[in-house]
Amino acid sequence: MGNLKVGLRMKGKSKKQKSRNTKKQKYIKLAITLSIVIVIILFCNFQNKHLETTHYTYAAEKLGVDLDGYRIVQISDLHNAKFGKNNQKLVDRIRECEPDMIVLTGDLVDSNHTNVDRAVQFVDEIVKICPVYYVTGNHEYWLEASEYDELMSGLTRAGAVILDDQVVEISRGDAKFRLVGLDDKSLADGTLGTLLNNAQNVAHEDSEKKEFTVVLAHEPQYLARYAGTGVDLVLSGHAHGGQSRLPFVGGIVAPDQGFLPEYTAGEYYMNGTEMIVSRGLGNSVVPVRLFNYPEIVCVELVGKH
Repeated sequence: MGNLKVGLRMKGKSKKQKSRNTKKQKYIKLAITLSIVIVIILFCNFQNKHLETTHYTYAAEKLGVDLDGYRIVQISDLHNAKFGKNNQKLVDRIRECEPDMIVLTGDLVDSNHTNVDRAVQFVDEIVKICPVYYVTGNHEYWLEASEYDELMSGLTRAGAVILDDQVVEISRGDAKFRLVGLDDKSLADGTLGTLLNNAQNVAHEDSEKKEFTVVLAHEPQYLARYAGTGVDLVLSGHAHGGQSRLPFVGGIVAPDQGFLPEYTAGEYYMNGTEMIVSRGLGNSVVPVRLFNYPEIVCVELVGKH
């Protein structure tokens, strides 16, 4: 009888111990799962928020001496992203480049989660650094008409120059160059050629001695059209760096170019025209970048004298 009681007690203890072990294993699994989730969230946040500045030097024979060292900072595809409170981190990084001009090459807002006030507030800050020029991207044209009008009027009030299908002359001292902005709806037609011809006619410019020309065009897949007009430098974006980037492969997918796109980031050349494609700063449909940090582009112009 005594042995039976001892056996029952041991069996009861065994069940309790097994129950405790099962609970402990559940807690361990839960802790591991939570740890993995936290690591993934931190990793994705770092991929989306770690700002990089890429510096380029463009040497041009047509550039006057007084424009030596002229710096253009390009901001593309912000998509209403935030980098610090009121985008102060982004503003500070732009200021560190000591730019003479800031160009916004489209998709300042995102049509899926539009925040016009945030976009205008950002421009309010960067116009304090230097002149700001802006062209539309596809997301601006996907806005509701009221949102589009609100954005355009806000940018104008902030002091940005809306350069859609416009040409302006930029000068410093005795040197100058031509800045052309293309509306996102005008990239694939003959608008660029028409704008350049009109500008040359107004300036009574010799066709053999064209002025140094920089073009702002949101989408890079039209490089052949840009190069066909003989422009010197094109600043573009839209491709988001291919969203995710792999060694020896580059970008994986880009809007309007599909998988393994040709133009995603960096420098491209065709018939004497150079195109620089920004990886951009924000995201849209795909919420995460992988091995593809948000990018500020800084281009320094130098003359070949």
